[in-house]
Amino acid sequence: MAANRTRLAWLDALRGIAAPAVALHHSAWTFVPAVWAEVDRRVDVGTWGVFVFFLVSGYIIPASLERRGDLRAFWTGRVFRLLPLLLAALALALLLAYAGVFAMSPGIDRRPPALVALANLSMLQELLGVPSVINVMWTLSYEMAFYLMTAGLFAVRQAHRSASIAVVLAVAAVPLSLLMPGATINGGADLVAALMGVSVILVIVVTVTANGRLRTAAAVIGGLLGLALVILGSRIGAGEGLVIAATMFAGTAVWRAEQGTLRPVWAVAALLTVLVCGVLAADEPAWAAAVVLAAGVFALGFRLRHRPFPRWLAHLGVISFSLYLLHPLLLRVVPNLAVFFLVLLVLGHVAYRLVEVPGQRLGRRLNAHGKSRSTSTGGRVGGASAGTSGSDAGRVMGEDQDLHDPGRQGHEAGVEGSSKMTAEQLREALARVGKGEDTQSAKAEAESDQ
Repeated sequence: MAANRTRLAWLDALRGIAAPAVALHHSAWTFVPAVWAEVDRRVDVGTWGVFVFFLVSGYIIPASLERRGDLRAFWTGRVFRLLPLLLAALALALLLAYAGVFAMSPGIDRRPPALVALANLSMLQELLGVPSVINVMWTLSYEMAFYLMTAGLFAVRQAHRSASIAVVLAVAAVPLSLLMPGATINGGADLVAALMGVSVILVIVVTVTANGRLRTAAAVIGGLLGLALVILGSRIGAGEGLVIAATMFAGTAVWRAEQGTLRPVWAVAALLTVLVCGVLAADEPAWAAAVVLAAGVFALGFRLRHRPFPRWLAHLGVISFSLYLLHPLLLRVVPNLAVFFLVLLVLGHVAYRLVEVPGQRLGRRLNAHGKSRSTSTGGRVGGASAGTSGSDAGRVMGEDQDLHDPGRQGHEAGVEGSSKMTAEQLREALARVGKGEDTQSAKAEAESDQ
């Protein structure tokens, strides 16, 4: 069995387990409900899967931001990583709903269409009290809140405090689970939801287009809005919402410990605090068990991170976003569980190749163009407001210079290296080509934001 030895294969492997687990949770309730009821009352497999995703996001998203050292590039990358597939999935959902083979969330037809569109396209619908077009989109709202908070901390050079932030959020979750068991921004707050949604979009736009203090101010406001949305808008209550945010920051603490910028004992303490507070804040035993199990699986994956993983499992992780977002659309289209997974795997692979990869390429082109323009005008890639130090800028320049030898090898192998790719990404693409992977796939996966 072929093995994947790339440095982030363990993260792909975790996502390759988590996405099918969530799909299994929903499909089993559809096709074998009596059997799945016995499983679900012991551990919520769907919740387990999404918490694995949250830990992986916490680990990799700040790494992606700090590798770029540029808030503009970060948001551009995120938009073109997520929005193309989201648009395609929403369009397909509407078509299937029109055909009568897909049911959108209850109550969505009673909300203003413009608000539904704003909330779902911004991926904030869960925290704005607006029904999702596709039910699994609720996790994207917490991801967006985490992006906002991460960007805000980065802008004021406080991103290194991930462990303490995880602890504070987790501890705060316990009393707030009792004081705020439901969402303050609920189904009747259309004006508040619209204002909050527009505000988030505006701060992202300003962060991407502005410079200096204005960019910093926008990023900080965005971070505060992200935290406010988690506390006020979590449909599952402020307590469990904060546990989700704390889980992602605990994942960041693990990454910082691996990088040597945080003592491992503090990362472990942060993760354990999140687990204890998560159990205390949970209102269902199966939910608490899922959180603990997700942390255990993440820890196991981290422990094995230097070992090879099966290529097929890592590939499931690469296409995991497509698997995750598209699987609810098949539940009333296919006849049984086996056919469901067969169709899902094919659809996920096709969606990744035809929608996700082109979107990511476009995002990288825009970032490369912005970087070139900034360089030609004498500006720095990240700018002072992005929190990039002089040593960081030197590191980025060093990576560009290191492309010389790998660049020549890449040219000979048909893998063109440029300012779009770091030396590490180009070497990874070359390694993939050496293992028999086609050139375009190797480049796309090596350059992926993960």
